[in-house]
Amino acid sequence: MNPYEQKRRWKFLLLAFAFVIASASLWYTNYLVKNIAVSERTRAEVWAMSFKKIIEIEDINDEYLTVIFSIRDSLSMPTIVTNEQDSIIYWRSLDSTKTNFQVEESGNESAIFTRKIHDPRYFKTQLAEMKSQHIPIVIIKEDGQKWFVYYKDSQLLSQLRVFPYIQLMVIAIFLMVAYTVFSSSRRSEQNLVWVGLAKETAHQLGTPISSLMAWIELLKSKFNADEDPLILEMENDVQRLEMVADRFSKIGSTPNLHSHPVFTVISTYVDYFKVRTSKKIKFKVSGDQEVEALMNIPLFEWVIENLMKNSVNAIEGDGTIEIQVIENLVKEQVFIDIIDSGKGIPRLKFETIFQPGYTTRKRGWGLGLSLTKRIVENYHRGQIYVKDSEPGIATTIRIVLKSSTEYEPADA
Repeated sequence: MNPYEQKRRWKFLLLAFAFVIASASLWYTNYLVKNIAVSERTRAEVWAMSFKKIIEIEDINDEYLTVIFSIRDSLSMPTIVTNEQDSIIYWRSLDSTKTNFQVEESGNESAIFTRKIHDPRYFKTQLAEMKSQHIPIVIIKEDGQKWFVYYKDSQLLSQLRVFPYIQLMVIAIFLMVAYTVFSSSRRSEQNLVWVGLAKETAHQLGTPISSLMAWIELLKSKFNADEDPLILEMENDVQRLEMVADRFSKIGSTPNLHSHPVFTVISTYVDYFKVRTSKKIKFKVSGDQEVEALMNIPLFEWVIENLMKNSVNAIEGDGTIEIQVIENLVKEQVFIDIIDSGKGIPRLKFETIFQPGYTTRKRGWGLGLSLTKRIVENYHRGQIYVKDSEPGIATTIRIVLKSSTEYEPADA
């Protein structure tokens, strides 16, 4: 299975697992809320009956009266009783600082009077909240008047209604942390494997490369072929192999960056690359020939090589690949635009193409652009991204490097 597809499948399974947990939590909490709400409604109705008995009391024994008052006083939910005109007749379990506070009034210079008043805005707010939560309980008095008992959720029920959202946040945070830790550990493990594999590859390439160099020198001396074009191209290829081995040996190490003319470095590699590519594809390097940037040439040529190979694979038949070098004097940066006339990149894939394992080729590993991004961002402290792409017309990938001389090499 494609590693990118496998990673996406794991993400989907993780999200599905989170959805199941969240759904179960919401369902069970909602079940509890409904049961508690029914229980509180029953308690409120019993309280309303006891309240009605109290207001209608005429001749009742002390024992029965004690039971009724006990029922009345047992209700802990905030409650307001009103008449048909919404005038408040009775309340309980409200904020005492709002329902009963003192105001000082000066009668004269020698005396200060204090009176108790209520905050009407508080009662209005509480009554509106109670009306929005529950249908009132109606008390019909003996004279036919109707009183209405309004109440709102107890503190426990209010907290329980909020609890699922807190629980969902905790689950989401846990999943995010778990996924981050898992990804980080897997990434660190993969990095160690790749660094070891790269260094072993460089070591294994060393012996045959040295032998090939010796054989070329023997051919040149035996056949007096110092200027033979075929021998020169063979020598170029062996030097390229030597550079590839050097690249692999540098993976995991801190590269040395030096100031180099960008145009010259790119042109040199393009001259080598284009004679090994289809003649249907035209190459062009343009822009500022004097601008310099901080780079490690073997690693940076690897970046250009990967990008140009992807451009060649994207071109079907005749096409062009142009590399433009642009200096940004304001930000002390160098822009390197690789423009090809290939099939293009869908906008939704602008970031995906740089992920490990992503490839559109049947036999591809999906590592080229991922490695390119790592070299540019981790080793050169630069940027790389898809600037623009129009399918069938042109695709532009931009590299941003530092052009200043003050630079600290990146950690491997």
